[in-house]
Amino acid sequence: MSPGERRLRAGWRLLGQGMIFFALTLVLTIPAIFWQGLDFDVYSLLAQFITFLAVTISVFIARRLFDRRSIRSLGFTWNWQALADLAVGFFIAGLMMGLIFLIEWAAGWLKIEGFAWQQYSFTQIVKDIVYMLGIFILVGWQEELSSRGYQLQNLAQGLNLFWGVILSSAVFAILHLSNPSVSFMAVIGLFISGLFLAYGYVTTRLLWLPIGLHIGWNFFEGTVFGFEVSGVVGWPRLIYQTVEGNPLFTGGKFGPEAGIVLLPGVILGILMVYLYTRDREIHTSSS
Repeated sequence: MSPGERRLRAGWRLLGQGMIFFALTLVLTIPAIFWQGLDFDVYSLLAQFITFLAVTISVFIARRLFDRRSIRSLGFTWNWQALADLAVGFFIAGLMMGLIFLIEWAAGWLKIEGFAWQQYSFTQIVKDIVYMLGIFILVGWQEELSSRGYQLQNLAQGLNLFWGVILSSAVFAILHLSNPSVSFMAVIGLFISGLFLAYGYVTTRLLWLPIGLHIGWNFFEGTVFGFEVSGVVGWPRLIYQTVEGNPLFTGGKFGPEAGIVLLPGVILGILMVYLYTRDREIHTSSS
């Protein structure tokens, strides 16, 4: 039990949430045996929705049952500032990915092959954008709720904030080991990405900014600028391009997270998050 409180220690709380998550994933995935023949886009959306449900339900149960805290105390104060954080985070990530794209293009590492509007109708492009935005909203929510929400905050309570950020970012990187084209550099890049997203939480003590950053990161990286998103390919995109530079710099088939080109993007992101949050009055809640 936590000293002075009638609740489990942080490690046991994290283990409990993980067990609930895996149990829910198993139960919710059982219908997959009937999914044969589904369109790939529908299958992908259903798979993401199952993970979204499993993460959300498991965290909410664990927060009330094990942590004995409110869901709101994870960083879900809802007001005009929450909307601003989501929007600003989304567009900060867009500028980060824009910088990475320009660096690769200017260095000759990237060749533009064409654009979506040269092949598809306006209606189809809008449908693709809405579909991909929906996918990335689910991904951004579930990964931030889990990594910067439940894991970081419980580790910070059990150890301290520094180790909470470090360990949750390491877990975030490790959970991507099954992604296509993953490499040692990709894991390092994902760890750095986790630190950056954690910075968005630390400067606000709310999850809205990192959720916005995460959604924007994936959306602009893949849908707008045409990069692989952590090794995943085949999604609709607005810009068709090929990366031909040294994978050490570009990240190769995994995408910018696995290359040195990630660093100037992250530095820009840190600067912009700092400028956006520097006058923020932080309120923490333990209830």
